[in-house]
Amino acid sequence: MTDQVPTLDLEEFETDREAFVMKLGEAYEKWGFCGVKNHGLPDEIVANAYREFKAFFALPREVKEKYAVEGGGGARGYTGFGVETAKDSDHPDLKEFWQIGRELPDDHPFRERMPPNLWPAEVPGFKEHGYRLYTSLDDLGRRMLQAMAIYLDQDEHYFDENVNLGNSILRPIHYPPIKDNSTPSVRAGRHEDINLITLLIGADGPGLEILTRKGDWLPVTTIPG
Repeated sequence: MTDQVPTLDLEEFETDREAFVMKLGEAYEKWGFCGVKNHGLPDEIVANAYREFKAFFALPREVKEKYAVEGGGGARGYTGFGVETAKDSDHPDLKEFWQIGRELPDDHPFRERMPPNLWPAEVPGFKEHGYRLYTSLDDLGRRMLQAMAIYLDQDEHYFDENVNLGNSILRPIHYPPIKDNSTPSVRAGRHEDINLITLLIGADGPGLEILTRKGDWLPVTTIPG
């Protein structure tokens, strides 16, 4: 296939706003997806967070299971390997993950809708670096939505009040080695994201694919940065 999801330059949002907005809108209309470079998210923030995430997932299973919230639906803390199943799939995904949400004071009016975060005591830097990545991506998502608001002929800050205290989540995912190749499960079954906007950090390995309007699966590759 010659089709390829476009990579946009977010710096253009400041230097040629109209051009960037049109490219972003066209990418979402055609693909529902795009790559973004010069996004302002320092490599250091990503690297530090990934280091802490790797340290957690390397812990013994019984230690990680301490942070699984029964009845919480995986909204915060740890979800074990082979637990989550994609919609309309009969087989669980071959992954484990953690979810970080927005930090709120206990007396905040949204507290009843946003459960508190859990932080693994065994990985001291997990909270600092994990939450820093969360807030950095939260800011980036807001900028992307400002561009989308303009494309939709709305005020630049149209989405702000709906996302500034939104129940966004950061989900570090670990795909452990698979010993049984006969399983019908896959790493992550095909699914639709239910969020207003989803940001993914570019992967250095294959796997991510999107379903085109033509009904074909298109591999998404990312360039460094």
